[in-house]
Formats: sequence, structure tokens, C-alpha cells
Amino acid sequence: MAERRRWSDDFKDRAIAASLEPGVNISALARTLDITPSQLFGWRRIAAVQAKKVERQAPVEARAARTRRVEIEIGGAVLRVSADIEEADLRRLLRAVREA
Repeated sequence: MAERRRWSDDFKDRAIAASLEPGVNISALARTLDITPSQLFGWRRIAAVQAKKVERQAPVEARAARTRRVEIEIGGAVLRVSADIEEADLRRLLRAVREA
């Protein structure tokens, strides 16, 4: 009986990342990696479950920090704001930075 093969976490992570690229054929990718498509799909499923667990455990502040941000540079000052900032609030901030 053949010895069971083992793959490093790094190999699995790279394979999963490659499989998530737009337009990738999972079966073709698996062949190039010398694994079966079912292995790759299994690794993806496990990674998705783990990601959901981490997300549920992440504190509210950490989730808030991952929101999209916009950087605006004005006269050497950099203003970082949430991408969903209200226009009136943004105008007030910009005016305050210009007047400072």
C-alpha cells in the first residue's frame, strides 16, 4: 500500500489562493499541483469554515478597522476617513484641515 502523502499548510494556502483567482479551472489547477480536485475543494471548504470562525471571534473594533478607508492628502496632511462617510461630514473635515 502506498504511503499517505502530506502537504504543508503553505502549499495548501497557495493552492487555495490560486483556486480563488477569477476564471481558474479547479480540475486543471489540481492536475498541475498533482492533487485531486476533491482535495482542493476540501481544503477550500475547511478554509472557509475556519475563516467564518475567526470572523465570529473577532472583536467589533477589529471588524470596524477592516472597513474600507479613503486617504485624502491636503497640503501635506493626510486625512483617512471611512469610504461611507456622509458628504456633509467630509466637507466639514476638509474645511477644518484647510483652515488649520
